[in-house]
Amino acid sequence: MAGELATTNLLLGIMAAVSVLEALALIGLGIAGLRAYRQVMEAVNGIETRQVAPAVTRLNAILDDVKAVSERVKLETERVDHAIHTTMGRIDDTADRVRWNVRAKTSRLVGFIRGLRVAIEGMLQSEVRT
Repeated sequence: MAGELATTNLLLGIMAAVSVLEALALIGLGIAGLRAYRQVMEAVNGIETRQVAPAVTRLNAILDDVKAVSERVKLETERVDHAIHTTMGRIDDTADRVRWNVRAKTSRLVGFIRGLRVAIEGMLQSEVRT
């Protein structure tokens, strides 16, 4: 039985040593992973600082310009729309005044022509009767 215990103890010792080696390997992989993570994050931060941040700054400036231009276009469009409506109103008023003036001046002429026609018809009818 003593031989069996020695073999069992030897196997248990080997298993313990292997477990310790596995634990050390896991700790080593954890440390290597942490270092790799830090290096990747430093590279990402460097890329962000060198390339992304200036691009975002330029993009924000462009967007500000676009906003300013669109605001100005909106204001100018409203101004032109108001000017067109005002001009159309003035044209309508002018057309009404011209129409009224033409009617006022032509009504006298039309009245005179109608009177002349009635007079001529009266004279022609009196000649026909005689």
